Amino acid sequence: MNILFIGDIFGRPGRNLLASHLSDLVSSRAVDLVVANGENAAAGFGITPRLTEELLALDIDVLTSGNHIWDRKEILEYLPRESRLLRPANYPGELGQGSYLGKTRGGVEYAVINLQGRVFMASTDCPFRTADRELEKLPSSCKIRIVDMHAEATSEKVAMGWYLDGRATAVVGTHTHIPTADERVLPNGTAYVTDVGMTGPYDSVIGIVKEGILQRFLTQMPTRFEAAENDVRLAAVLIQADPDSGRALSIERLHLRGD
Repeated sequence: MNILFIGDIFGRPGRNLLASHLSDLVSSRAVDLVVANGENAAAGFGITPRLTEELLALDIDVLTSGNHIWDRKEILEYLPRESRLLRPANYPGELGQGSYLGKTRGGVEYAVINLQGRVFMASTDCPFRTADRELEKLPSSCKIRIVDMHAEATSEKVAMGWYLDGRATAVVGTHTHIPTADERVLPNGTAYVTDVGMTGPYDSVIGIVKEGILQRFLTQMPTRFEAAENDVRLAAVLIQADPDSGRALSIERLHLRGD
């Protein structure tokens, strides 16, 4: 089966690009399952109930997130009602859920697990022990297991890849918005990439209008962050996996310009 994991959807430019091209991409690549990180969908900061429904109405099956999931207050009441919008499983508390168990249109059972790193990020529960617990919850019949490791440090992401090698179909890194060129299948059958990148405007500093970011670096004064609009690209990985064993067979990095 073919699994498409889409990197952090950033603002209106990222959403519009997906609305225009995702269906064709799914069709041309015979994609069976689409997972996307949506925590930056609302002007770069958080996601709203309306935008969640807008994205799920495309070909996206599950939306993962990260530290920005809490940016929009209206999402707090919505999270418990929409099981396909995940928050990192290692956040303490019971609001929302960190994993999703479903079936593809072809009847293949799959799970998506959302984790967040702790290095240079907010203090949360251990993502490694949380991964153990989330995997233990899954039925043995569920072989396809996709993990979004939303983290700042490359070392923490690589460590998670090795830790789950053979226990997850894929460990895909998100958060930095910069695509990395280290995609590979680890020895025990887990597809891995440190960061899939951003689906949004690349004429920017990780999605934000670059002039404001430059002023902040130069002056250390607060500046207003606004989502950029130009050079919109889709960043994703396409993973081919064996649905009977859950092992990844290949991982391909996709980086498509909006034009």
